[in-house]
Amino acid sequence: MADRPAPAVYSIAPHRVFADALAEGLLARFGDDRLAMAQGIILVPNNRAATAIQNGFVRLSEKGLLLPRLVPVGDADLGENVGSALDPVDAEPILPAIDPLRRQMLLARLLQDESLPGLATRPDGAQAMRLAADLARVLDQLTVERIAPSALKSVDVGAVSDHWQRALDVLDVILRRWPEMLSQLGMIDLADRRNRQLDRVAERWRTSPPRGFVVAAGISTAAPAIAALLKQVAWMDHGMVVLAGLDLDLPPEQWAAIGGGEKERAIETHPQYHLHLLLDRMGVGFGEVAEWPQGKTDAKRMERTARVQQALAPATFTSDWAYLPEKARALSGVAALEFDDPAHEAQGIALALRHALETKGQTAALVTPDRTLAERVSAHLSRWGIRADDSAGKPLSATPPGSFLLALATAAAEHFAAVPLLALLKHPLSKGDGERLDWLDGARTLDRALRGPQSAPGLAGIDAYLAQDDKRTLAIRNRALAVWPAMREKLEPLEATFKAGGGLGPLLAALRQAASCLAGDALWSGQDGRALSDLFAGLERDAALGPQVSASALPLLLRQALDGVSVRPVAGGHPRLFIWGLLEAKLQNADVMILGGLNEGSWPQLTGSDPWLAPPIRRQLGLVSLEHRIGLASHDLAGASGAKAVLLTRARRDGRAPAIASRLWLRLETFCGGFAEPKTRFDLLARALDHGSGTRCGPPAPTWPPAAERPRKISVTEVDSLKADPYAFYARKVLGLYNLDAVGGEPDYKWRGIFLHDVLEQWGDKDKFRPGALKERLLGAFDASGLHPVIRALWEPRFLSSAETFEQLVADGRAEGREPALVEAEGFIDFAGVRLSGRVDRIDILPSGGLAIIDYKTGEPPSKTKVKSGYALQLGLIGLMAEHGAFAGAKGATEGPVEGPAEAFEYWSQKRNKTGGFGVVASATGKGKNDIPPEEFVAITEDAFIEAVNTWLLGDAPWTAKLRPDYAFSDYDHLMRYDEWQGRAYRGQD
Repeated sequence: MADRPAPAVYSIAPHRVFADALAEGLLARFGDDRLAMAQGIILVPNNRAATAIQNGFVRLSEKGLLLPRLVPVGDADLGENVGSALDPVDAEPILPAIDPLRRQMLLARLLQDESLPGLATRPDGAQAMRLAADLARVLDQLTVERIAPSALKSVDVGAVSDHWQRALDVLDVILRRWPEMLSQLGMIDLADRRNRQLDRVAERWRTSPPRGFVVAAGISTAAPAIAALLKQVAWMDHGMVVLAGLDLDLPPEQWAAIGGGEKERAIETHPQYHLHLLLDRMGVGFGEVAEWPQGKTDAKRMERTARVQQALAPATFTSDWAYLPEKARALSGVAALEFDDPAHEAQGIALALRHALETKGQTAALVTPDRTLAERVSAHLSRWGIRADDSAGKPLSATPPGSFLLALATAAAEHFAAVPLLALLKHPLSKGDGERLDWLDGARTLDRALRGPQSAPGLAGIDAYLAQDDKRTLAIRNRALAVWPAMREKLEPLEATFKAGGGLGPLLAALRQAASCLAGDALWSGQDGRALSDLFAGLERDAALGPQVSASALPLLLRQALDGVSVRPVAGGHPRLFIWGLLEAKLQNADVMILGGLNEGSWPQLTGSDPWLAPPIRRQLGLVSLEHRIGLASHDLAGASGAKAVLLTRARRDGRAPAIASRLWLRLETFCGGFAEPKTRFDLLARALDHGSGTRCGPPAPTWPPAAERPRKISVTEVDSLKADPYAFYARKVLGLYNLDAVGGEPDYKWRGIFLHDVLEQWGDKDKFRPGALKERLLGAFDASGLHPVIRALWEPRFLSSAETFEQLVADGRAEGREPALVEAEGFIDFAGVRLSGRVDRIDILPSGGLAIIDYKTGEPPSKTKVKSGYALQLGLIGLMAEHGAFAGAKGATEGPVEGPAEAFEYWSQKRNKTGGFGVVASATGKGKNDIPPEEFVAITEDAFIEAVNTWLLGDAPWTAKLRPDYAFSDYDHLMRYDEWQGRAYRGQD
């Protein structure tokens, strides 16, 4: 080591582009000697930083240049390894590092060991993998900080709960067993290997430094091994350590407070804490760090950097803010916007990025830790043909191959229930052996056929559902039966394996085979597919070493594994637009920096928890607290705020509830007394972009087709819809659009009504309303329905109680001379220029010879107010049809014709009655003085029907949406875009 008077440690402030300033300084010192540059070594934190510095050299070099070696030494998260770039050829090899996935599998298996103390219950496979991931991080932290396992013995748990003592006991056993397991494998931990490599480099450079210069650039990790290497570099003759964003103007008392002392704890949430810790471990004093001499300096940006650092000062040093003049607190070049929600924030950011491209040569970047926001912005930019991929990448689970594998595992784990099965079959990668479009047509046909509740699980349940005797869905089920066998064949081996279990290995093998049969080679090709292939190969390779996993837990285990793999986009995005995560933004800069997602929990992100070490225990061991990530996020914000123009954004809501502004946002806002707005209000533009001209939007009212071509058929159940919501009638009868039942849904009110009507029809048609037969049929129908026991337990008492009431009502009626005549009869009449059709639940012949029209209800009958308003006229229309002989020839419970005037109109409902049971009879016309006289009900109904027919079917009135919203309950609100015009108006930028 040369005898230097002081260490060569420098800092580059945020208002200077780090990569360009570093390259300019090195070119100024060594640029005249091309070989001197080529012999140099630059240690960088990661490969992304190496690329940024390389680009800095390219921008500044006017002619050909031999670059120095750029060597990554690893991030704090151990995501990168040192490699062998600094090892001589004859160096003794270091044991290989164990693959992280294999280590997690081994630790998960160890956590399921019955001999392991402290765990009350053994975790299942997915839970063991999650705990193993947390355990691996603890092992890495202890290794990086060089904390011996024996240190756990001296920990004083004090007032910490017994739970933490048990966790320590488990951790102590694992720390003793784990080295033995690694020794048997002939491997070491990645963190241990990196420590050994860095130690060897530092030791060799102590006696034999490199011939060229060595620069450690932008490294902020304070790990002891890295700090020792940087200390060696700082004292070497041609060595330099260049830090990023060390605040050299920080008052000495603040610097001292950040590091803490004997009585005061260190302020780990401060943006300078990690640099303070690094310098302490390097043995370098704060006053020994100098400003890097080269690089452009802008006075306004330099002033802003100082004020941002002042705004992020420790709380005890903020009392002087109130005494600063307004000019001394202004953040020039910084603007902020608050958006209504994350969707508008993404739209506004995309507009701001596009706006930046209008200036020739200007660069712009979005920096955010919120990957969902980044993905939304990227999608909005593609709207204008601008590709700006998120350089932080996305988890493998969010890629098509990853999501396909999860869909397959989920479908198998849920016994191929309808919803997960169709999600798998309609996945973009599913195609079977033929063409994708043919496969998709088959999947859509199966989708139509599987509407409604599915009773039996598994592939056999699908078979039974498609084979059921239901005339209403016979055609679509026959089409589905033509395509289902080929699909079923590819899933049978997977279902058999999941039923048999057998451990992680067989489950993964069956999953791979089924995935290849369904998706083919497309699943494993491309960047995403290769990443999935590598991960899956590792899982299968180490399955025997991993935890015991049940079939039901496999999807969760796979999701954890897929979420842990990040797939970054290939090069080829826009040359002047970038989307960076916080790690990618380090050492990089752009003319316009948009710092998005500044809400608490996003920036800074939630600190999470450590299930193995309580915060007091971490302090005793000498580990940094989990809150130190807040300090890193603060430093990232301070570094990114040094650009020429900065825009801060946040959303007031997160889609579910009001969002809390980031503590960093609040700090800056409080310091400067309120943010300035940008010249262009991107929030207003985002709100107005998709809202058209801002004119008030009214309900749709199509007038097509003309009167001569309008429908001439209508059923009694459609008349109310025609009057209250003509648009719904238009959508159904003219456009031919029908609402589909939910796939695999729970039995709902519609299913309940069909169930009741079918039983009542059989009671009348086959049992002739015999007393006691209705309860027997109900119990038999429940047994055959396959309903979930919980649903049956909720429904059965209500059905049986109402059955007793209905049987008693029929018996009482027969005793008085009232006889049921028709059940579930269909009929039609040509009336008022149209054909009116309907289905009657029951018609009774009264002692007077008149007819009683009956409608069964599982819920509340229509209100009297609705009937008197001219709606809920179904029974009146059935009475009209009966008086015109529509049901005279229908098969019923009695022999002979059903003729006569309609004199009673009744709803037989399952609602609760006065005795506490269920089942009541309500008159559609009422029984009070102010109600409709039954003998006038048919005439009133006839007038209302003729008026509706003349207006919309024989006339040319527009099909206006929601004429009577209080009586309109349609399935077409989304089609009429109801929420866009009901109760509000768009007025551009209001």
